[in-house]
Amino acid sequence: MKKSANTIENTSRGISFTQLWAREWQVKQQGAVQWLYPLVLFLVIITLFPLAVGSEPALLQRLGVSAVWIAALLSLVMGVDGLFKPALDNGTLAQLVVANASLPLWVLIRLAIHWVFSSGIVAILSLLAVPLFQLNWFETTILMASIIAGSPMLLMLSAIASSLTLSLKNGAVLVPLIALPMQLPVLIFATGAVDLYATGLNGLPILALLLAGSIISILVMPWVIAMTLKMAWLN
Repeated sequence: MKKSANTIENTSRGISFTQLWAREWQVKQQGAVQWLYPLVLFLVIITLFPLAVGSEPALLQRLGVSAVWIAALLSLVMGVDGLFKPALDNGTLAQLVVANASLPLWVLIRLAIHWVFSSGIVAILSLLAVPLFQLNWFETTILMASIIAGSPMLLMLSAIASSLTLSLKNGAVLVPLIALPMQLPVLIFATGAVDLYATGLNGLPILALLLAGSIISILVMPWVIAMTLKMAWLN
């Protein structure tokens, strides 16, 4: 009996990082259509924006960075409504809690994979700013670096909003209303860093600040989100 109890205890604690990562990666690949929608939205916005403002090179260059970042922000917010809701509905969250799995680790893995398929791809697609907005390659490289540095913090803020509205009937509608006000400072700092480089000044301190904020968010936010998810499951 004692041996059986030890076996059960080892099994409940045997959900490793590799197993969680492999499962979440497979789930993300199976839901390809869902994560393609935000990317399509990003492409639509940055493609239609030059058509709306005209073809004047100076105007396009002045608005290009802001347009790409706004498109990246909207595409990121659009994709977070399904971060945790399916896991709550299909019983995955309950299984993780019952199995004594590390919820913060699961949250971190889920968000990391979501970042790869959203902001990671958006950062690469931001290179389209060269032909669409006639930005030079240096400014576009800084723009891509700002997205990589700031988007993890944006994702964590969106994930908190998603977890807070998880138990609400129309919670997906409230996610942008909660997340966007918190994300605006990141947007302002990121576009400001690229503008500083464009004018010949040093925007590295701002990029470093964005990266530091993202690192702190990665270290702290999964614990907060995990606690919120567990409360939502208990209710």
